[in-house]
Parts: sequence; structure tokens; C-alpha cells
Amino acid sequence: MKITIVKVGGAVVEDPAQLTSLLEGFKKIEGAKILVHGGGRRATKVAAALGIESKMVGGRRITDADMLEVVTMVYGGLVNKNIVAQLQAIGVDAIGLTGADMNVIRSHKRPIKDGIDFGFVGDVDAVDATRLHTLIDVNLTPVLAPLTHNGTGTMLNTNADTIASETARSLAQTDDVTLVYCFEKPGVLANPDDDNSVIPTITRADFQRLTANGTISGGMLPKIENALAAVEAGVKKVVITKADCLGNNNGTTILL
Repeated sequence: MKITIVKVGGAVVEDPAQLTSLLEGFKKIEGAKILVHGGGRRATKVAAALGIESKMVGGRRITDADMLEVVTMVYGGLVNKNIVAQLQAIGVDAIGLTGADMNVIRSHKRPIKDGIDFGFVGDVDAVDATRLHTLIDVNLTPVLAPLTHNGTGTMLNTNADTIASETARSLAQTDDVTLVYCFEKPGVLANPDDDNSVIPTITRADFQRLTANGTISGGMLPKIENALAAVEAGVKKVVITKADCLGNNNGTTILL
């Protein structure tokens, strides 16, 4: 089966016009599809309103007990259900899920490394592709929030790019999978101030070089790391592009 997995970033989720464009493009994708969403900017705003400081390291959020409550509410509730409602409004029969629902994504708490404790952040152990197929096979479109669980009752904040990559990798064992990362830029840029400086292709060697010279940094680091992992695990195609370019082959293609 051909399956397209689209990951949409928090900046797009925050902008009604960009989100509407993305969802309309998503609807037009033929065949089975899954949407994975972020929502970090909304979580940061809600946390600030509650007097909770947001801390980031290498583009990833440190999640203490208070922040875990915020991201669970924002990702699993506010953002996820708004997207599901908008998809239903345009005729896409969507169902919103966290990793705990149907035991779709199990993870473990990230261990402390190099003195950095990310708190309640999950590293994915397994994505149950069979369970996802039970939904896809009855023409439902899963919408995955960036939350997983550890199997003993604890939710874990998990990078949405990672969830998209791990889901693609799991499904690629039996299906023809395309993974598309959509965000506010037209691709990975050589010059962050110039939207015309899209890097057309990136390999593992390119990534190492571009990271070393500072071209790629911050939140783009985990995105490309996950994109490369997906390609290396057999995902047929991985593209990083702008929300309104979904389906037109523009953007940055990740290659072996």
C-alpha cells in the first residue's frame, strides 16, 4: 500500500492561513495518509501564561512535570482536536491520537547524557504499524500528536519529527512510504534570510558539513537527523518543504 506521512510544524499550526493551505493540500494526496503535528510555539505561549519557563537544548524541549502537563493539554487536546475538526470540515475523516491511544507508540524516558536531563521526554521504542493499519484500512486518517507513553502510565513529550520518522520507518517494512516535513520555509535554506536559497538535496555527508559550518542549526537539526534515519531505514522518499508546496516536488529531498 502507498502511504504518505505529512508532518506539520508548530509555526504552520499557529498560522490559520498556512494551516488551511496545508490541510487542503493534504486532502488532495491520493491514497492512505497520516498527519503528524507539532505545536511547540503554542505550548510555549500557554506555559508562559501559567508562569512556566520553557527551556530548549539543541532544538528540543526540556520537559519537567509542570511542562509535561502543558504539552499533554496543548498537543493532545487543543492542537490535535482543532486539526481533526478542520479536516472533518473539508471531508477528511480523521481520528486524533497520542501514542498512548491504541498503544500505537511506546517509548522510554530519555536517559541523562552529557549532563543534560530532558525530563519527561520520550525516545521511541516501537510504532505499531499493524494498529495504524486497522484505522487506515477502514478509510480513517490518523492525526498523531507529539506525545507517547512508557507503558506504565506516564505520558512522554516526544519530538514530532521523530514520531513522523519512526512511523514512516515502521510502515516502510510493508508499505511504499513517502514522508514529507512541512514548515514555514520552502526547504532547507543555505541562507536563512533568503527563501530562494533552497538546498535541493542533502545526504548524510552534506548534513555533517552543513552542521559543522553552522548552515544547519537549532530545530532543523533533529528534523534532518530524523529524515536521514527514515531514508536509511527504507522510506522511499523524504522531502522538507513549505506547507503550501505540498505535493509539487519543491523543497529539499533527503538522500542516502
